[in-house]
Amino acid sequence: MTKEFSTINPSTEEIINTYQIMTKEQINEKTKKAQRAFSEWKRDIKKRADHIHDFAQELRKSKEDLAQTMTKEMGKAIKDARAEVEKCAWVMDYFADNGRVFITDEVVNTDARKSVVTFEPLGVIGSIMPWNFPYWQTLRFAAPCLMSGNTIVLKPASATMGCGIEIEKAFGRSGVPEGVFQTVVGDSSIADVLIDSEDVNAVTFTGSVTAGGKVAQRATSQIKKCVLELGGSDPFIVCEDADIEKASTGAVKGRFVNNGQSCIASKRFIVTKKIANEFIKKFVQKTEKLKVGDPLSDDTDLGPIVNSSGLKTMDSQVKDSVKEGAEILTGGERIGSKGYFYKPTILKNVSTNMRVAQEEVFGPAAAIIVAEDEMEAVRLANDSQYGLGASIWTQDLDKAENLSREIRSGIVTVNNVVISDPRVPFGGVKKSGFGRELSRYGMLEFVNVKSVRFYDQLVHQHYVE
Repeated sequence: MTKEFSTINPSTEEIINTYQIMTKEQINEKTKKAQRAFSEWKRDIKKRADHIHDFAQELRKSKEDLAQTMTKEMGKAIKDARAEVEKCAWVMDYFADNGRVFITDEVVNTDARKSVVTFEPLGVIGSIMPWNFPYWQTLRFAAPCLMSGNTIVLKPASATMGCGIEIEKAFGRSGVPEGVFQTVVGDSSIADVLIDSEDVNAVTFTGSVTAGGKVAQRATSQIKKCVLELGGSDPFIVCEDADIEKASTGAVKGRFVNNGQSCIASKRFIVTKKIANEFIKKFVQKTEKLKVGDPLSDDTDLGPIVNSSGLKTMDSQVKDSVKEGAEILTGGERIGSKGYFYKPTILKNVSTNMRVAQEEVFGPAAAIIVAEDEMEAVRLANDSQYGLGASIWTQDLDKAENLSREIRSGIVTVNNVVISDPRVPFGGVKKSGFGRELSRYGMLEFVNVKSVRFYDQLVHQHYVE
């Protein structure tokens, strides 16, 4: 019997589309096709750059249709959906422009006549991606991966299957050779099939800590390289000398980006005692100006949470924390009876043992923790299983540099919110994962760093190892 799953519009709770889950045989045929395409795709980096530039242009051309698909599937405000597509075009152009430099052979001085370090693609990369940034999460990995000469088989999140299919179609329309980028259709049950395929050489995963652990275990048990970009509970540290106006504006942007459904969204607001009241007042005032509603409307700031499960989880995190002494300053409840809408929420009197502080909150709720001073703020920031991003707000940049080195995370931003940028590496430590995406470092994750040495004659003075 054929298995099926459906995508649901989180604004209306109506079924958008129903898909048949691919069989193991269909998935393995996709990976074989990718392996065949790899043999040619890897040969000419100039051709790859031209194809990737063409794909970036296709993204811009199809921006409105792509944005509409995303908004209907996962509820992102349409203005943010358009911006996501534009950012995807940027990352493709960036690696098409710079990828050749990033993997140029390196000459090393050794006892050999010539020694060279080369950077060669691994082959077919299996990519398991989430729903919250369905284009960006996929293409920020795909851009450096394709430019280095690999081919890709994507398993999108089932909630945004239409987005995953549209990416493959856009590659086809732009003239990228068949088999270079393919999408497999299915729910979480097909992830293991993709990882296990003998034609998949490495795996990249973005998602939850639990699922990431399973992916890593399965991939590494078969000696396949993997990169994991997992959850985050990013601290937002407001120092005594911070510009409160800028910090409070940044707090709204950092917490409610994508309706709070972002791994690098600011989640724990650790505010020094001296300026806590002023910051909280402005944070609440600005949050209450956000417009929640139809995500297809241009003046909407926040749409719905992606599904009923996500809505229930976040609501329970808020309610459980209130039972333990947290106070709701604004929000804290569902909006309407149709769709998964929730009021932007701010909680104060939060302690580190509450769920909103310990768990990753994937929705529009901010937890405020008051610290005695900046060193306690850093200690509280590091008191988490996660270590993805962090932001520090202060007008003293020397202080900011010192504090940034004390934060245990993969990314620290001073006087701005954490964002991903093609020019700098992206990734975390602790349970936020390992490996890097973006920049030259992301490009090097899925290459064979090969050393080649040329000798005129046999060297007799060799030692063990």
